[in-house]
Amino acid sequence: MNTSKSLKPKKENQTENNKWSFWIDRGGTFTDILAKAPNGELHPLKLLSENPDAYEDAAIEGIRQSLSLKPSDPIPAHMIDTVKMGTTVATNALLEHKGEPTLLLTSSGLSDVLEIGTQARADIFALNIIKPQMLYSKSIPIEERINADGTIIIPLNKKKTKKVLQEQFDNGLRSVAILLMHSYKFPVHEKEIAKLAKEIGYTQISTSHKTSPLIKYIPRGDTTVIDAYLSPILHHYTSQIAKKLNINISNTNSSNIDLTFMTSSGGLTSYDKFDGKDAILSGPAGGIVGAARTAANAGIDKILCFDMGGTSTDVAHFAGHYDVSFETEIAGHRLQSPMLHIHTVAAGGGSILTYKNQRLAAGPESAGANPGPMSYGKGGPLTITDANLITGRINKDYFPHIFGPNQNEPLNLDTVKDAFKNRADEINKQSEADLTAETCAEGYLKIANENMAAAIKKISIERGIDIKDYTLQCYGGAGGQHAADIADLLGVKRIFIHKHSSLLSAYGMGLARQSARRSKMISHALSTINNDEFNNLRANLTQETE
Repeated sequence: MNTSKSLKPKKENQTENNKWSFWIDRGGTFTDILAKAPNGELHPLKLLSENPDAYEDAAIEGIRQSLSLKPSDPIPAHMIDTVKMGTTVATNALLEHKGEPTLLLTSSGLSDVLEIGTQARADIFALNIIKPQMLYSKSIPIEERINADGTIIIPLNKKKTKKVLQEQFDNGLRSVAILLMHSYKFPVHEKEIAKLAKEIGYTQISTSHKTSPLIKYIPRGDTTVIDAYLSPILHHYTSQIAKKLNINISNTNSSNIDLTFMTSSGGLTSYDKFDGKDAILSGPAGGIVGAARTAANAGIDKILCFDMGGTSTDVAHFAGHYDVSFETEIAGHRLQSPMLHIHTVAAGGGSILTYKNQRLAAGPESAGANPGPMSYGKGGPLTITDANLITGRINKDYFPHIFGPNQNEPLNLDTVKDAFKNRADEINKQSEADLTAETCAEGYLKIANENMAAAIKKISIERGIDIKDYTLQCYGGAGGQHAADIADLLGVKRIFIHKHSSLLSAYGMGLARQSARRSKMISHALSTINNDEFNNLRANLTQETE
C-alpha cells in the first residue's frame, strides 16, 4: 500500500513581507533561477552549472546575483523566505559511478544475488554481454535468517557481524546497505545490525525495511544500495547549500529559510530528509509539475511534455494525473521507489555532432557546461546548440551573454561557421554530397529531431495512447528551437510554449507542494481486510509522514 500526503506550506507561492523566494533547477549544463521579489515580480536568470573560474556553486551564485551581492558579501538570510531546488547531483553520481564506496550486508548465501539479478537480457541477441557495474564495493553475507512467517531460523551472530563491520570500517568504508531476507516484514535483525554500524561510526546506514519496505528481494536490495551509494554525496551537497544560507537545524539562532528539494515523485521535501533514492529525477520532475500546472491554467488537459535541456531531453505524458512508476530501471540499476514516469534520451543542446564511417550522429556524448558547445568559446566540440545557431534558430543577441573571460560575451558564431564548413567539406570529399555549412547543420538537426520524436512515441503511442488531441508542451532551454519539427513528426497540431518555458523546471519548483510518501506491504488478500483494518493502516502511514 502506498500513501502520500501534501504538507501545507507557509503561504503557497507567496513570499512573506519584504522577503524573496528562489526557485532553482540545477541541470547538467545550465542552472535556472527564478527569483520572486517581495512585490511578486519574477526575475529569471540562467547560469552555467559548472563555471569554476567564476563561482563555486551556480545555485548560490544565482541567489547572490539576484540580490545584487558582491562575491565577498554574506547572504542576508533575513531577506529570504524559501529556496526550492531540483538538482542533478544524485543523477550524475549514479550515471558516472561517482557515489560513496558502499558495503553491502546480506543474509547468508545471498551475497551475489544482486550481481546475478533477474537474469533478464536487455538485448537477447547480443553476443558480447556487458553486465552493469555493481555500485557496492564489497558484499558480505551475515549469519542470520528469518523465515517468511517471522520464525528466526538462524539467530543473528552479533559478534561476527560487528567484526565484519569493524574490518570494513577500518578499510575506509563509511556507508553500509543492509539487505536481509523478509526484512520488509520482520526487520528485527536489520535494526540490530544498523545499531552496531552506528556504534562503530558509519555515517550512512541504509536499511531495506526503511528504504523500500516491499516484497521482492532484488529490487529492494538495489534500491537500498542506491540509497547508500548516493545519499552521502547528496547530503554533502544539500548541507553545503544549507550552510551557505546559514541554516543549521541544531542551532536555534540559524536562519529561518525554508530549504526544500524536489523528489522524483513530484513533491518537495525538506533538505535534511532528501535521500539518494528520491533524487534521481529531481530536476525533470519539477518540469512535469510546471508543465501540468501551466497547461491547466491555459485550459489544456492533455499534454506531451517535451523538455530539451543542454545535456538530455526528458519526455512525459500527462492527461489529468501524473503517471507514477513504482519500479524503474535507471542506467541498468533497478529502483523500487515512486517516480514520475519520465523517459530520457541523450539529446540536448550540448549533444556532440560527429561524423564517423560516413555516418552522421548527434550524441549520446555531451559537451556539458564545461567546455560546452563550440560557440561557448572554451574549445568545445560542435553540438546541437551550434547547429541551431548557424541555422538561425538561436539569435546570439538574445542568448545570455555569459561567455568569455569576463562572462559578458555572446555566443561565437564565426568559429561555428568555420567548423561546419570544414565538416561539410569532409563529408563532401568522402561522398557525392554537395553540402554547405548550413545544410550540414540541418542534417544533424533532423537526426536529433527523429531521436526525440521516437522518445515521445515511446511514452505515448507505444503505450496505446492516441495523441491526435494532445498538445505538445515544449520547454527547457532548447525546446522552442525544435518544437515545430517535433510536432510535425508526431502529427500533433498544437504547441504550447509558456512564457517561462526556458526555465519551466525552476518554475515548477515554485508551483509544487511539500509532500511525503510512505509504503507498507500488505500480505493478505484484499477480500480478507475489512474497512477498519484498512483505515487503521492508512492512518498509521499518514502519521509516519508527520
